[in-house]
Amino acid sequence: MLKSLTKLLGGSNEGALKKLRRIVDTINGLESDFERKSNADLATMRYKFRQRLDSGEDIDDILPEAFAVVREGSKRVLGMRHFDVQLIGGMVLHQGKIAEMRTGEGKTLVATLPAYLNSLVGGVHVVTVNDYLARRDAQWMGQIYHFLGASVGVLQHDAAYLFDPDAETSERGMDNLRRVERKDAYAADITYGTNNEFGFDYLRDNMVIDFGQRVQSKLEFAIVDEVDNILIDEARTP
Repeated sequence: MLKSLTKLLGGSNEGALKKLRRIVDTINGLESDFERKSNADLATMRYKFRQRLDSGEDIDDILPEAFAVVREGSKRVLGMRHFDVQLIGGMVLHQGKIAEMRTGEGKTLVATLPAYLNSLVGGVHVVTVNDYLARRDAQWMGQIYHFLGASVGVLQHDAAYLFDPDAETSERGMDNLRRVERKDAYAADITYGTNNEFGFDYLRDNMVIDFGQRVQSKLEFAIVDEVDNILIDEARTP
């Protein structure tokens, strides 16, 4: 009976989902326009978005266009198109909420949407559960960000990198990554790393004698992968 009533009257999330679906329709309506843009035009959109934000426009006002830009960039660089449900997932993450997605449903691709959008106003941290995933996701999704004019940093336990397609390295598994100072990785528009790296860097930054020794920039926006594992199962460590 309860299930039938929920279906008839709509669950607690139904109203919110209707609003998100309307935004999805707007994003889909923009797709053909962005398909006609050149690669250079897509990269320039980042500068135009920032101009609009500086002029007082709200970040939610440019969300449909920003998501459409990321989708088009992903299609051209990786041959992967964000599905409608992934657009909804991206909007939920942008709102600071939890989006539950099963393995294989494209969580890594979903994160590119709110990461790009929020990097327009400040640094974004993408928190993963281990060094391998941080490196893999940065190398993979970094192609989209780089194509669209955003810089990408990667934190590892004993090193830091910037995504750079022209980088030459002899380090195994570090293709397209250029070793840099930790502070430079944090200065990137989007930085990938584990909860331990972000957490302990924060603690170390608050113990320095000279503020110039701090590596982290202003904390603005974070996307946490496997949030239940990081904030509950591993909550005993930073």
